[in-house]
Amino acid sequence: MTDVIDIAADGVTRKVADDPDRFDAFIPSPCVQNHAANLMELANGDLACVWFGGTQEGMSDISVYFSRLARGAKQWSKAEKLSDDSSRSEQNPVLFPAPDGTLWLMWTAQLAGNQDTALIRRRLSHDHGKSWGPIETLFPETRGRGTFIRQPIVVLDNGDWLLPVFYCHSLPGKKWNGDEDTSAVKISSDQGATWRDVDVPGSRGCVHMCIARVSDGSLLAMYRSRWADHIYQSRSSDHGRSWSAPVATSLPNNNSSIQFTRLANGHLALVFNNSSAANATDRRLSLYDEIEDNLPPVLGGEAAKTDGRSAFWGAPRAPMTLAISTDDGRSWTRRDVEIGDGYCLTNNSRDQTNRELSYPSVKQTSDGALHMAFTYHRRAIKHVRVTEPWVARDGKA
Repeated sequence: MTDVIDIAADGVTRKVADDPDRFDAFIPSPCVQNHAANLMELANGDLACVWFGGTQEGMSDISVYFSRLARGAKQWSKAEKLSDDSSRSEQNPVLFPAPDGTLWLMWTAQLAGNQDTALIRRRLSHDHGKSWGPIETLFPETRGRGTFIRQPIVVLDNGDWLLPVFYCHSLPGKKWNGDEDTSAVKISSDQGATWRDVDVPGSRGCVHMCIARVSDGSLLAMYRSRWADHIYQSRSSDHGRSWSAPVATSLPNNNSSIQFTRLANGHLALVFNNSSAANATDRRLSLYDEIEDNLPPVLGGEAAKTDGRSAFWGAPRAPMTLAISTDDGRSWTRRDVEIGDGYCLTNNSRDQTNRELSYPSVKQTSDGALHMAFTYHRRAIKHVRVTEPWVARDGKA
């Protein structure tokens, strides 16, 4: 039996003993469960974090929360609840500071555990997240093909905005399980007024597409794998209007989220779980196998594109690892940020039976520091601040 860990989520950033280059904090939250953090440096220099919280993922009390670490401060602010739909589970929030100074908050909203019902909502702020406008539907529901986000909008040198999405497809007569999910980018050339879709070919099972520009000016995308085998990557040389089919990298993936970002010096920083299905001792039926609902499966729709593979749920979500690439993602030096057994055969936070370290976000602030936020046992969001040399100091290729 793993010992229960007491989490002091007071938001205070503290230096880690015997590690002068690392500072940790647990972001305050009133919720039993906290998951899917995303970090963003705001235009005023504050560091913001959004995530979803409630009793358990898929329940209708799951809502979006926001906290900030003001520039120069050592304590995160009290969590602010920014969504409240009593009929849907509101998940995967993302922040986007638009070039005109408007701060976008976007998130998904689904019926119970049915990701094929997900739509995308947003709120806008004109004062760096101190106040927010009304809730709007950005991309409405299309039953049988839910729209999901996880990664931030990328602004290109030609002015286009790229929003990576993935589509949660359900099969006729069956509940969504992730087997048929595919990736795409939504492109806007008019600052988000209108969008057009570009599908990523051969992307079945590749989700959470994260995009960054690399040294030759092309775009690199990295993906989570529903098959829990490897992180995948693809590239675009025409501003995201076409993409190569995703191919497996040497890095493992456990069907859990990843994120990477380009640093000021051109290097790439990636956060992920250094594990895969090869490390699993058991398997879940689905992500929401603990939730019951009365929504019937979709009737009709497209036939399966199956090649015999199905989404693998339950591979350990640990350790949490930070990696640096100096060659546009071709090789990586990595160091573990947090270790544990990563037990995730349940999403239960109330009884403290989930022990995953997952769903990381990584951003570099203007002072050069690297910031990470990730799910800690689905009970809290942990914030870690390090420097790039921290990885190389004790890292491994």
